[in-house]
Amino acid sequence: MSKDFLDVGEKPAIGRWIPLSFQHVFAMFGATVLVPLLTGLSPSTALFTSGTGTLLYILLTGAKVPAYLGSSFAFIPPLIAISGAYGVAYAMGGAFAVGIFYLLIGQIIRVAGTHWLDRLLPPVVIGAVIIVIGLKLAPTAMDMSLYRTAADGSQLYSLSNLAIAAVTMAIVIVSSVVLKGFFTVIPILIGIVGGYLFTLVMGSFLPSFNIIDFQAIRDASWFGLPALVMPKFSFVPVVTFLLVSLATVAEHLGDTLVLSKVAGKDFYRDPGLHRTLSGDGLATALASLFGGPPNTTYGENIGVMAMTRVYSVWVIGGAAVFAVILSFIQKFGAIISTIPTPVMGGVSTILFGIIASAGIRTVVESGVDYSCKKNLTITSVILVLGIGGGKIFFPMAEGLNFELSGLALATLVGIILNLILPKTLNVGANEETAEEMIEEDLHKHPRT
Repeated sequence: MSKDFLDVGEKPAIGRWIPLSFQHVFAMFGATVLVPLLTGLSPSTALFTSGTGTLLYILLTGAKVPAYLGSSFAFIPPLIAISGAYGVAYAMGGAFAVGIFYLLIGQIIRVAGTHWLDRLLPPVVIGAVIIVIGLKLAPTAMDMSLYRTAADGSQLYSLSNLAIAAVTMAIVIVSSVVLKGFFTVIPILIGIVGGYLFTLVMGSFLPSFNIIDFQAIRDASWFGLPALVMPKFSFVPVVTFLLVSLATVAEHLGDTLVLSKVAGKDFYRDPGLHRTLSGDGLATALASLFGGPPNTTYGENIGVMAMTRVYSVWVIGGAAVFAVILSFIQKFGAIISTIPTPVMGGVSTILFGIIASAGIRTVVESGVDYSCKKNLTITSVILVLGIGGGKIFFPMAEGLNFELSGLALATLVGIILNLILPKTLNVGANEETAEEMIEEDLHKHPRT
C-alpha cells in the first residue's frame, strides 16, 4: 500500500488482499455462527447466506459500500418463538417477508426521504426496543450457563456448566479489555475457543466436564451443499417478523451513517439509502430460502475498517468469498456444532447484555429527556410489555388464531404511543437529519 489507507474502490495487491479479507472473516465469525447456534439453525448455512448476501449487497450498491452482512441478533426472539410454535419453515417465511418489506421501505425512501421514518421510529422507541431485545434473551443465557438436561428431560442445576460459562465469560472480558490491535475486535471468538479448550481439558480429569461429543465430526462429510428451504407463510409469523424489522430498519440507517463517517463518504446519497436497504432486504430474502437467519450490516466489520483505515469493497468481497468456501466444508460446520452449551451461555451473557446496553446508549446519545412524561410513558410501556410477555390473543376463525406478543407487541404499542401522545419540546439536537450529520462531519474532517 502506497498510503496509509485504502479507499472504497481500491483493490489491494494479492499479498495484502488475502490477510485483510481473513481479518474480516474473524471479526464477523463469532456473531454470525452464534445466532444459528442459539436458534437451532445451521451454522454452515448461516456462513453461506452471510457470504452470498454480502456479495449480492455489493452488487446492488454498485460496489460503493464496504459493508459486511451477517446474522442479525434482533431476530433471535422471533426465530426461537416462531420455530417452536409453527416450525422453521414459517420462521423463514417471516424472514422472507422482512426482505420484501426492506425493498418496499427502500423505494419509499427513494421517493419521500427519511423524515417520515424519523417520525415513526424516534430514538425513544428504538432505544427501548433494543433494550427489550437484549433483556428478553437474558433467561436463555442463564439457562445455557446453569442447567443441563437430564435423561428424563428435566433441567438440573450444574456447577460444571457454571464453571465453564464463568471461565468463558472471563476470557471474553479479559480479551476485550487487555488485548490490543486486531484482537480487540474478536474477543467473542477468543472466548469461544478458550471455553472450548477449557472444557476439553477439564473433561480429561472430571467426568462432569466431559460433554463434548466428536461423533458428529466423524459422521460429517468433508464437503456438501446447503439445502434449499421452502418458506411457509402464516399471518402471525409474518406480522411478528415485520414488527421486529421496524427496529432493524432503523439499525440499518444508523449503521450506514456510521459507515459513512468512517469511510469519509456519503452513502445516504451515493448509492443512496434505497439501494443499501434493497441490498439488505434481498440478502435477507435469499437467506430465508436456504434456511439462514436474516442479515444485517455488521458493526464488528465497521470497527475493523475504522482501525485499519482499509475501506476497500474488494476486501469485504474477499471476506464474503471465504465465508462461502468455509460453508461448503461440512466437517467445519460439525466442529462448530460440538461447542458446549455453557460456552455459548457464557458468551451470550456478555452479548445479550451488550445488546441491552446498546439500547441505553441509543437513548443517552440521542439526548432523550425523561423529565418529559411522553418519553417516560413510551419507554415504560415498551419495557413491561416486551420483557413481561404481554400478549393479545383471540380466535379469528376455526383453526386460525391471532396472536401478538412480546417484542412485536411492544414495538407496535411504542410506535402508536409515540404517534398519538401530545408532542413536547424535548427533541433539540435530535432534529438534525442524518444527511446533515454526514455533511457536517465531512466538512470538519475531510478525507485526503
